[in-house]
Parts: sequence; structure tokens; C-alpha cells
Amino acid sequence: MKKYILFILLIAVKISTAQQGINNNWLMGYSSFGGLPFGNTKFDFFNGIPIINYDSLEMDFRHTHANISDAQGNLLFYTNGYYIADASNDTMQNGSGINPGAYADQFSDGFQIPQGALIIRQPGSSSIYYMFHNTLDNHPVPGAYSLYFYLTTIDMSLNGGLGTVISKNQILLTDSMVTGKITACKHANGRDWWVMTHQINTNKFFRFLVTTNNLILGPYSQNIGAIRPQDAGQAWFSPDGSRFAYFYLNGGLDIFDFNRCTGQLSNPVHIAISFVGGYNVGLAFSPNSDVLYVSNVFYVYQFDLTAANIAASVQTVATYDGFMSVPPNCPTCPSLQTLFSNAGLAPDGKVYISTGNGTVHWHTIDNPDVVGMGCNVNQHSVQVPAYYFNTVPNHPNYFLECDSTLGCLCAPTVGLPTPQPPKGGVAAMPNPSDGNFTLQFDVKSMSGELEIYDVMGKLVYKDYVSAWSQFKRVSLTPRDEVGGLTPLQGLGLSGGIYNCILKRGSEIERVKVIVN
Repeated sequence: MKKYILFILLIAVKISTAQQGINNNWLMGYSSFGGLPFGNTKFDFFNGIPIINYDSLEMDFRHTHANISDAQGNLLFYTNGYYIADASNDTMQNGSGINPGAYADQFSDGFQIPQGALIIRQPGSSSIYYMFHNTLDNHPVPGAYSLYFYLTTIDMSLNGGLGTVISKNQILLTDSMVTGKITACKHANGRDWWVMTHQINTNKFFRFLVTTNNLILGPYSQNIGAIRPQDAGQAWFSPDGSRFAYFYLNGGLDIFDFNRCTGQLSNPVHIAISFVGGYNVGLAFSPNSDVLYVSNVFYVYQFDLTAANIAASVQTVATYDGFMSVPPNCPTCPSLQTLFSNAGLAPDGKVYISTGNGTVHWHTIDNPDVVGMGCNVNQHSVQVPAYYFNTVPNHPNYFLECDSTLGCLCAPTVGLPTPQPPKGGVAAMPNPSDGNFTLQFDVKSMSGELEIYDVMGKLVYKDYVSAWSQFKRVSLTPRDEVGGLTPLQGLGLSGGIYNCILKRGSEIERVKVIVN
């Protein structure tokens, strides 16, 4: 049964295109009441590198996790599939009872459904947010699937700014669908959204068009590519919105071109990938959208999406090195393998790959735009204070702008004030500094380079800047190696004024920093 939903709320709003900090928070962990090595971990990417803190939130996280922050990086609300919590970490007003059914009754400590929820702001609104979600409606029947595709609506202007769920579990679609793998991509008009889900045991995709005036159109459907059963895995749009990938156990990898204007998939490429054991697998795109990574338990595969034969471009860029994860200060805790599981592209331009339930490590791909071993899969490179459960937040690319080359006109916008730094600017924090500082700049769809010169015009630092990033951490203190593209040896820099030049395409931005 298809449903065409029209929601009308009497709210006068303006749209804000400034969203700098909206995706900077990652939450994970469970069983806070048990104390370390249990509890919650928070990654905060707002300062350019992840600040990792331990916390004792009430919410437990398994696979399902969605959150959203404001433009300054302040966490607004989040979910584990069972309920919604506000910024005070308490249950949001009317935020309980989402995803009703037997599965929720059994997994009140967090759903084990990758990408089981997704949050976007309503186009044209400054306070209304949509959460799309589903659950296992026929649990515990083998081969479980979702019967309903739900919408829950949050108004952040209510309850003193902590937000209130004003409607929940509204059924957008009744059908037999895979659980999770809910994805979204900005429309080519730069304002609206396409939201995607998939019918079970078919090759049918459902999509909704989320637009202004509380209007959600659809579902529209398209049959394309391979038959996809209910199974573990992930699906992501590329950061530039030009591609869509879907990886699942016992089925393989599907790659499509995506038209942000029409919402149509095309040019399917199916790549068979053997199941090698375990359960959770994942994928992630590089920041420049030209490289795709698949994490398959014991291996990480890389595909060059610019190659004439994408399947033939495959390289195994990592094989599990045998490392066992043991939490610190817990000699009696079991050691567990750090395998390759769910993955996600983070705001620092790296791909993060989870390592399994009950571990305290993450893998990173440090240079994901680089084809070949130079991408640098850095195994178990990040340690967190507490156990986590393969929890990767389901963040779409909130920063995509209009692309009129696809045949759609740019949507008219009336913007709220843009937070600092102003558009076209770059700022250093702190400034002056001891040589360790962070550059903040506007999100761009292209990668670039950062060059730093002393007052005599000598190049002292050069490094890569990822597409879609908004911060770059810099250290001008003496060390053996500086930068990612052209390391410079033994700087021994002195205090003074340095010129930072950020080059992205034909755009050049500058800022002077003072080093004490």
C-alpha cells in the first residue's frame, strides 16, 4: 500500500544554508551502569580532529544510531531506534514508543539494525526535523523484514529548545522492505531531499522526495540491478551525490550512477564478493567520490570508480593483522579480534571502520582519495575508552549544494545569518598559538592543498585538505615528518608570522597566523 503524505503546519520559517557543525558528533557504547570498560564514547570532530570523551549516557547503542547537531556542533537529539533523547540526554518529550512491536520490546537497549534511522531538517524550516526509520515488524520469524517505513517529526522550538516529538510512527509506506540501509541525498536543487529504502527479495528501490511546505512526495519506485534479500551490510550515496552503492552479505556489491535531479539510478555494476565469515560488513566512499571501500570481515577492498572496468580495479588494501583488542586497565577482560565491519566517512576526511562488538578500537583509512596502498588502512589506530557495538552514525552529506547541470533549477533560498567564518573566509583557532592550531573554513565539494610559508617566503608545511571537510588541524612544532603529500624534514621552526594558503581548484584563501 502506497501513501502520499501531506503535512501542513502553521509555522513561518526561513531556511538556513549554514550547517557547518551538523554532522560532527558520533556516539557509541552501552551498559553505562556497569562502569568501565562499559559506558559511552563520544567522538566530536568539530575542532578538526576527533576529541574522544567518555560519558555515561542513559542510551545504549547497538547498530542503529542517528543524531543531528546545530551549526555550531552542539548535539540537538539522537536515537538508538528505541527512543529519542534530547540534548540533556533524557528522553525527548514524547520521544518514547517509536518503532512499536516485538522487536522493540526485546531490544530496548538499542536496535541491531545498521542505518535503521536517518535525520534531516525539513526543507525551508529552521526548527522542524524529520526522522525516517523502520524495525523488524515480523520478529522473531526467520528472514525478518520491515512492513512499515515510518516518519517521526520533531519541533526543536518547543520545550525550551530541547525539542518535542510532534508526531511519530506515521506510516509512509506499507510493503515488505529490508531493515535499515535507509539513505538520503540532497536534490540537485540544493534544498530538497531524496530518501531511499528497498523492497525485500526484489530489485525494487523506493524513494521519497522531501520538499518544502511539509510535503513528502512518493513513494516512487524503480526496478534496477540485482535481487537483494534481507541481509547485513550498508548502503551509501557518494559525497557528491553522483553514485549510490549497496553492499550486502551473500549477495555482493552494487554500484549505480545517481541523478540528483530525477532521483533515478542507472548504469548498475554488480560485483560478486564472497562471504568470508562473521556477520557485519560495510562500505564507504572517499571524500572525492571516486574511490569505494568495502570492509569484508578479514579484508578491505578498494574500487576505482573512474576505471573503465570497476570490477577489475579491485585491490585488497588491508588484511586483518591478527591484533586483539583488550580494554585498558582491565587485565581480566577478554581479548577480541579487530575485524573489518561497518564503515563511515567522517568529518575529518578519513574513513572509520568499526572492529566488532566488545572491542575498543577503530580502523581508519587515512588517505581515502588515493588509489592503491597509499590510501593507508591504519589498523586499530584509534582506541576508545569503552566497549562499543559497530555503531556508525547514519549521516548523509548535509552540505551538497545546487547542481543546475543536471537540468534542475536551483531552489530559491532566504538564508539565516551564516556563522563565522563568513563565506569565502578561513580562520585560525587559536591565533596566536604555540604552533598547534586549527583552520576553519567553508565546506567545499573539492579537495585541496594547504601550504604554509614563513615571512621570507619559504615553504615550511604542505598537506592535503579533504573534500567536504571544514577543519584542518596543523602542527608547526619540530618533528620528523609534517604533512601528508610532501613531508618536510626537521623543521625547527621559530616564532613569528606565517602565511597559510588554502588552495581548492581555482579558489585561494589566506590567513596569517602568529606563532609564539
